[in-house]
Amino acid sequence: MPKNLRVVIACGGTGGHLFPGLAVAEELHSRGHEILLIVSEKAIDSIALKSHPEFRAERLPSIGMPSVLSPAFIRFLRLSWESIGMCRDIYKKFKPDRVLGMGGFTSTAPILAARRQGIPSFIHESNAIAGKANRFSARFATRALVGFEEAARFFPDTDCVFTGTPVRRNLGERLPRAEALARFKLDPARKTLLIMGGSQGASGINQLMFRAAHSLRDRPVQIIHFTGERDDQLAAANYLREGVPAYVAAFHHQMEEAYSAADLLISRAGASSLNEISAFGLASVLVPYPFAADDHQKANAQIFVRQGAAEMVTESEAQAESFAVLLQNLLQDDARRDKMAGEAARAQPRDAAKRVADVVESVNP
Repeated sequence: MPKNLRVVIACGGTGGHLFPGLAVAEELHSRGHEILLIVSEKAIDSIALKSHPEFRAERLPSIGMPSVLSPAFIRFLRLSWESIGMCRDIYKKFKPDRVLGMGGFTSTAPILAARRQGIPSFIHESNAIAGKANRFSARFATRALVGFEEAARFFPDTDCVFTGTPVRRNLGERLPRAEALARFKLDPARKTLLIMGGSQGASGINQLMFRAAHSLRDRPVQIIHFTGERDDQLAAANYLREGVPAYVAAFHHQMEEAYSAADLLISRAGASSLNEISAFGLASVLVPYPFAADDHQKANAQIFVRQGAAEMVTESEAQAESFAVLLQNLLQDDARRDKMAGEAARAQPRDAAKRVADVVESVNP
């Protein structure tokens, strides 16, 4: 085992960067290494860090790269330069041995500052199509780590390692199905459809289910639906009107309960969601977020579809009646769902955080 290392992990801005970064931080911390997190100024970062008092954290300005033709690009360059200077000051005090960036422009300045100081650095790309920040940062990183093997093609000049994407440790373990359903006061005799849209909810999925619910009435189906903050009351009223038993909430923090209760899942196709689907071995219908950068959610979903782990429905083409028929067919076909669930469980490595930590430890200056 290498000497105790000081490791900077830049992982702020979105849950898709933050939670995998925290999973790696926990793994490295358990091996005796000292961790400093670099996060953004967004509320999601501050909220998540409250449950991790063991880690020091520094904040950088929240910046996304606008078009080079936009007037905002000048401000982006100024904030980026300021962020590099802030990282230089942070490194002077912390003296890191390694720097890991989990993606997004919160990671770019830490990687550039590490390159200038000769510190081994790594980027992690969780999606099948690499983001702009990682494509840029990879030129200055020691190694690129990818959540999908398909992403390696975006880093032709960087040593690339397939690790999978780490899943947050606080996700919990699978519960017995009856126990999980009891948490939602639902009936074990009915098939359970779980609907979620990620940390921001998913208005498009919600609207689709509002229209499809009528076709599910008088079926042995019940629903758990996490709508995001705007649509929970509308969804609850809709299921009540259609006579479909349902548990509706804006959010749910013990997602292991929901995953353990589900026979079928409707979800966006962000990398973190797919890794949680894989960790719990769930059959799913994926509805990619249509405005994701470079349509990367569709590329993520297609990997699961090719493996037989999921069905995909694009939001622009979805029709309520045919969508309801797809759901009914899947819920009635136990053998098909079991096969999809098995393929989902095999779709991603279970030890991704360990794999990332191994690479961080193994690279010498």
